[in-house]
Amino acid sequence: MKLVGMMGSPYVRRVAISMRLMDLSHEHKQISVFRDTEEFRAINPVIKAPTLILDDGEMITDSSMVIDYLESLVGPELSLLPKDPKQYRKVLSLIGLGLAVCEKAVTLEYEYNKPKAFHYEPWQTRITEQLSAALELLDQAAANKRDALWLATEQISQADVTVAAAWRFTQFRVPHLVDVEKYAALAVYSEQIEKLPAFAATPLK
Repeated sequence: MKLVGMMGSPYVRRVAISMRLMDLSHEHKQISVFRDTEEFRAINPVIKAPTLILDDGEMITDSSMVIDYLESLVGPELSLLPKDPKQYRKVLSLIGLGLAVCEKAVTLEYEYNKPKAFHYEPWQTRITEQLSAALELLDQAAANKRDALWLATEQISQADVTVAAAWRFTQFRVPHLVDVEKYAALAVYSEQIEKLPAFAATPLK
């Protein structure tokens, strides 16, 4: 398999970390949708990262679709989704919040990189409020987590992967919009998670 996309994307990173945790061998091609547009277009005409190219040439895009496919390749011992229904619901809830953080942070990064004449303050305010709301809920989850480390289960889950990737991205791209002290529990949780081998070997860059 071949994973295509830059690790600076929280979506690419969550897939790459998941593949490490699932012990799935793959080649990673760091190609930018901006700087290497034509090269990316030749692989995926939609120019969307992450893109996963399977050994038979089949293409899967969107991080959640890619991870859903990856789950079909591994047994329960390597799955990042719990079988217990209550834990499964909790993990899905946290994944949704983590993806909301990714979406809003990416949108704000694009917004603030526009020339000031094209800024639309009501839109920026709305997106910032949505980002803050998702982060507040995740901070509560980190403060009340049932395990010493994991958010929802007795072992690492996709919730941990997605939430950690989302938080690290906010600190990398929009730190001026995210006060670490306001989300202290989430920041401490992320710092612990990022020390794990699969995360440390997959740095945001």
